[in-house]
Amino acid sequence: MTSVTHANVILHAFDWPYHLVATRAKQIADMGYKSVLVSPAMKSLKLPKGTQWWQRYQPQDYRVIDNQLGNKHDFVAMINALREFDILVYVDVVFNHMANESSLRSDLQYPSAADMQEYVNNKAYFDEQTLYGDLSQPLFGPDDFVEAFGIKDWEDTWQVQNGRITGGDNDPGLPTLNDTEHVVKQQRQYLTALKQLGVKGFRIDAAKHMKLEHLKKVWTEDIVSDVHIFGEIITDGGATRAEYELFLEPFLCQTHLCAYDFPLFQTLFDALQPKGSLTALIDPYCFGLALSEARAITFAITHDIPNNDVFANLVMDEQLEGLAYSYILGRDGGVPLIYTDLNPSGMLDKRKSPRWQAAWCDKAMKARIDFHNKVHGEAMTVLEACDDLLVFARGNKGIVAINKSTRQQHVEVASEQQGWESLSQRMVSNQNGKLSLVLEPMSSCMIELS
Repeated sequence: MTSVTHANVILHAFDWPYHLVATRAKQIADMGYKSVLVSPAMKSLKLPKGTQWWQRYQPQDYRVIDNQLGNKHDFVAMINALREFDILVYVDVVFNHMANESSLRSDLQYPSAADMQEYVNNKAYFDEQTLYGDLSQPLFGPDDFVEAFGIKDWEDTWQVQNGRITGGDNDPGLPTLNDTEHVVKQQRQYLTALKQLGVKGFRIDAAKHMKLEHLKKVWTEDIVSDVHIFGEIITDGGATRAEYELFLEPFLCQTHLCAYDFPLFQTLFDALQPKGSLTALIDPYCFGLALSEARAITFAITHDIPNNDVFANLVMDEQLEGLAYSYILGRDGGVPLIYTDLNPSGMLDKRKSPRWQAAWCDKAMKARIDFHNKVHGEAMTVLEACDDLLVFARGNKGIVAINKSTRQQHVEVASEQQGWESLSQRMVSNQNGKLSLVLEPMSSCMIELS
């Protein structure tokens, strides 16, 4: 599997139509992003009036790219547009389950008979949108699914990895795929086809729900070579937490894949709270509170947090989210993932604008990304740390200071170099071999040294 040895900040263009990503290719590059993660490229429900974001995560057919965000033509055009600026494409893949179509039919053929008839009626169109395979035959049948039952106990590994994800007792849920020879073959063919189009990374949706045996059968050496892959395994913390021990630790121990660093996110979230301490951020990996730097995808927010009520309490205040981004883009280790959307949650910022719609391209984010790209690979050394203040250096190229308190704080750092503060775009003068930093309440500094 490709390891990320160069600076790589991933833009999570959540639920962006493929043509929108293509039209913003230059702007994405100018912001300093090196990769873009897009929503699942397969066939899912498409309606004239539009569909909800979660319907993109209910596959109908892997062999065809045709969904509310675009078709194969749009997808290829997007890859080509981003390639002009040396930006890599990552794709969400949904291998745990297929679409819940129980309100329309009782069988488990995918795609449905109605969808297969549509392939016949619009043959020329669907021939153009085909990734691989023979559309005259179903992709999956009843023998490719496990027995239908809803997950009740979310700390029972067998249930979580065999049961259906449901919306409640009256919801039949998402049909869970078994790791049959046929299922594995289709999933591998799908990944190979995407790689042939130029895809360079994959996010495994609902990886927590997939058996490790299934993951190992699909993500073999020939599939993982030359691509960067990470799994979505949501936990409420690091070592000693039940979800970590049951799901994330086995995933990390038994595969070579990367993962969302939910342990670090929880550590960061807790540290930024009024009763938390920034000392927890000195070396969280040492205490099992972060993933190893080579396998971590770091973040301040993911798409599940604002768009699912169960995680809404993890949405940070805007100022705290800014401090969180200064930390994950300032620290050493992990690949940062920056979230943006078209406001499916309806959450607004303090200016009454969609909370994350323009967050990916504001001046502060650009400054943080530029800093990350310039200091990548430099060792991180903590210079000062207490409950409310954290100061660390990145080799001799940069300094990061975070003040989460409600009062102004002054910091002096020994240095023979001049400093440029990226966020405020101002020089930091060097007097008598010291840089004097003034941190306003709830603020951060990211200083490039020269």
